[in-house]
Amino acid sequence: MIATLRGEITQIEDNAVIVETGGVGLRVFVPAPLRTRMQAGEATLLYTHLVVREDAWNLYGFETQADRSLFNLLLGVDGVGPRTALAVMSGATLDIIQRAVFGEEPDLLGRVPGVGKKTAQKIALYLKDRLKPSDTLQAVAAMSDADSEVLAALTALGYSVVEAQTAIQSIPKDAPGEVEERLRLALQQFTGR
Repeated sequence: MIATLRGEITQIEDNAVIVETGGVGLRVFVPAPLRTRMQAGEATLLYTHLVVREDAWNLYGFETQADRSLFNLLLGVDGVGPRTALAVMSGATLDIIQRAVFGEEPDLLGRVPGVGKKTAQKIALYLKDRLKPSDTLQAVAAMSDADSEVLAALTALGYSVVEAQTAIQSIPKDAPGEVEERLRLALQQFTGR
């Protein structure tokens, strides 16, 4: 199995990057947030997982060992393959995944494109005993009802769960607690005002 890959990024594709190492360019599927930070010509180290199928060998790469471990956990969920697992990691941060699992809010995972309600419930149930809560879970679990509504509104407007969570975290601590005001402040994050 290929555990790590070090090389130069020569090309960035829609859902993968080409990493050249030893004169060979390898296509590595990576989560969207990582792919957007990568640039052609820079060196990279990826923690990888090789999926061998009858018709293809696909390599999946991650920034940290923890991300790779989460990917492997997601592959253990009945009905979740590598593409769905990568979609979850592309559309939700670890904090969102933990909130969905430990806060018993699987609908957060259901907002990720390609993940339906039943699959989200399966993921949350499967990860409940296997995922360890992080220190940041306390802050995420403490999200107010107003912020939960803001998150729902932003995702309904077409923003990803990751984008919505980032916008909510940018709201000043002393901001009013009303949903409308918090939504307005979160939307300012996208307009740059």
